[in-house]
Amino acid sequence: MSGYLQPAFLICAGVLLITASTISATVKFMGIYLVKEPIPLKKSLSQLDNAILLPYKVAAKQKIENPDIVETLGTEDYIQWVLEDTSVPQASNVRFCSLFITYYPIPDVVPHRPEECYIGGGFQQKNSEQVTFTINKGGSKKQVASRYLVFNGTEPGPLAHETTFQVFYTFSINGEYTGGRGDARFKVMMKNLTGKFSYFSKVEWKFYNKGFAQPTYPNEQEALAASEKLLTVILPVLEKEHWPSLGQVAGL
Repeated sequence: MSGYLQPAFLICAGVLLITASTISATVKFMGIYLVKEPIPLKKSLSQLDNAILLPYKVAAKQKIENPDIVETLGTEDYIQWVLEDTSVPQASNVRFCSLFITYYPIPDVVPHRPEECYIGGGFQQKNSEQVTFTINKGGSKKQVASRYLVFNGTEPGPLAHETTFQVFYTFSINGEYTGGRGDARFKVMMKNLTGKFSYFSKVEWKFYNKGFAQPTYPNEQEALAASEKLLTVILPVLEKEHWPSLGQVAGL
């Protein structure tokens, strides 16, 4: 115990205590929230009205039955749907879309990304780059930063064969979009310093057609064009009906 009573130790401890209390008081005085509180959705994702998603119709609603996978996912508020674009030819490689949306009530966790999930499933990642889509709804344009991935590997099934496909995703954080995990963390914790609450949601999608025995996939340009079309429909609905408003995020 004598070591803790030495003047040098007592001085250092005192300085640290004063510094900590000063920082805490300053942060409180400035109205800064370093630890964000969770905020619920306006409406559960499961209540998404598929009737307003035209030209898309819901071909299937899938539920994750394995509780261990749900636990790994980190949330129970998600939808995993297959959408069918009724405005393109039956044989189009963007006729179907696997849409996976998750919402995270704990704002300091960034979820698993497709990079990890598909690589864990045995596929190899060929490409990863940031892409920005422009959605135009009601005369208002918005830039949606997203991540574009390309994987290849063996498609499972009775006629297993090598295939290449694209996967896209974007994080929605407090009304902004990003395709990067680091940027997502920054936006959650630092971009909105005076806001009491914070949220993020991940929107992930992949286009394909069912094919005769195995799925077929679009080329890059087809997938990019179809992505912008999809986001122009789905994102305004999520913003208006489901994700918290900026006023809620700020605690107003």
